[in-house]
Amino acid sequence: MNLARIALLVSVCLADGILLFKISPAAAAQIISDIAPPPLRTENIGHPRDGHVWAAGHWEWNGQSYRWVSGSWIVERGKARWIADQWEPMGSQWRFVPGHWER
Repeated sequence: MNLARIALLVSVCLADGILLFKISPAAAAQIISDIAPPPLRTENIGHPRDGHVWAAGHWEWNGQSYRWVSGSWIVERGKARWIADQWEPMGSQWRFVPGHWER
């Protein structure tokens, strides 16, 4: 199971009030690459679905190369908005920031 799918599962569980385990922010491993990710791909998202938001696809780093992870529709969380998975420049490296909800 890749990181994006785990994050989606955790966010859905939290939205439904289910907490299977607790992960402290300090325990979450950072994903850092010396190689810049390729440009984002254009995705055909289809028709909007009521009660869902689009979680755009992103590049996943496996320690040697990038692999595209397609986007998907995820269940809305009240008035929170979805911030897509993304890569941030960090000096000469790149840091992966998992998708998350913001109020």
